[in-house]
Amino acid sequence: MIKMNKLVAWATIGFAIAIYPATGAQAADGAKVFKKCKACHAFGKNGLGPDLTGIVGRKAGSIKYKFSKALAAKADEGLVWTEENLDEFLAKPRDFIKKTKMTFAGLKKEDDRKAVIEYLKTK
Repeated sequence: MIKMNKLVAWATIGFAIAIYPATGAQAADGAKVFKKCKACHAFGKNGLGPDLTGIVGRKAGSIKYKFSKALAAKADEGLVWTEENLDEFLAKPRDFIKKTKMTFAGLKKEDDRKAVIEYLKTK
């Protein structure tokens, strides 16, 4: 019985590691990739782009900032910045929200997008 419990415990740990890779390392990688975003975005204040503090899970357009009409419309539809929505937006912002004011072309590499999202989750 004890051997079986240990086996189940180790299997569970192994499964968790496989599903949830080292997000700390991923967030550190995301901090490096985020340097591409720093020209417009910051944490704790608006810049050329809106403040990204707490963006993951936040309702779009819910902070004080002059958003584009296109983003405001998406916000009115109930857009929330989930990890999935952020991933799609970061891949090609203008495909996700037509007429967005964001001029950045996007992050082509999925690993870069995932890393940035992990980084954003720490802020």
